[in-house]
Amino acid sequence: MRQSKGKQKETSKDKKQRKKDFEDIQRQVYTVVIPAVIGILIFIAGFVYMKTRPQSYINA
Repeated sequence: MRQSKGKQKETSKDKKQRKKDFEDIQRQVYTVVIPAVIGILIFIAGFVYMKTRPQSYINA
């Protein structure tokens, strides 16, 4: 029997698995990537604040 050329037809089991994998990836984005980005942004904002604030004149 010859193999058909092109993509094989996706079964409903494969479709459900692909959909589940996509949902898992979306969940990982919300639990890992977004908190990491927020942490980096807070670090950058704190660094800029510490470097640009006026120096104290206690020693003068």
